[in-house]
Amino acid sequence: MKKTITLSILLLALLVSCERDDICPEDKPTTPRLVIDFKSVVNPESSENVFSFRAEDADDSDRVLSNYDDITTSQVILPLKTTADSTQFALYEDYGEIDDNGTPDDDTDDIELANKDIITITYAREEVYVSRACGYKTIFKNVVITIENDSDNWLQIVDPINDNTTIEDETATHFNIRH
Repeated sequence: MKKTITLSILLLALLVSCERDDICPEDKPTTPRLVIDFKSVVNPESSENVFSFRAEDADDSDRVLSNYDDITTSQVILPLKTTADSTQFALYEDYGEIDDNGTPDDDTDDIELANKDIITITYAREEVYVSRACGYKTIFKNVVITIENDSDNWLQIVDPINDNTTIEDETATHFNIRH
């Protein structure tokens, strides 16, 4: 009888001392990214691919966004800074294309054809508690995208999907950019 009681107390102590795993499940919403669809400047309802597209951090050109290095795409999903109220990206069209000036054996006169536009995304940040395992996520409010004007912009018009755009998830498009 003493062994049964001791064993029962030991099992009860084990069960009480176990904690639930503090692992944030993949389906739990975390800080969302900005979703931009590329549309035709002529027909705003029509998606339009960007060829040889590249996206990089405008502050650090060595930081190319994964999955966006010399690809063809009609959508880009960008991470926003959670420690600042703005983020800048360099977006390229025709990245990696070279004009050899009719001299394929002479690299000294080659011209890079990539067209780089800088976009600045400004927003207000709000931290929201998700759970003990996941911690906090950041929601971005009053999001605005501006295109830095240069002599050869390939990005033409920014169309927000909603006024006072708030980014709470990344399951839907937040902005269309016509090119």
